[in-house]
Amino acid sequence: MTKWLNDGIPPAQVAEWAGNSVAVLLATYARCVDGQLPDLKRRLEAAGDLPEAPGAG
Repeated sequence: MTKWLNDGIPPAQVAEWAGNSVAVLLATYARCVDGQLPDLKRRLEAAGDLPEAPGAG
């Protein structure tokens, strides 16, 4: 499951495949997910939705 989450498969889909709720899945695997932040930032920047850093503005 960690590989699926790290590959960017939505947690709701992984939870369904695993037979768990999203809450259980994330409580169990949240600290195992790694390497997605740069991609998520690029996607948010492209959409114009990246929040400002605290203290900026």
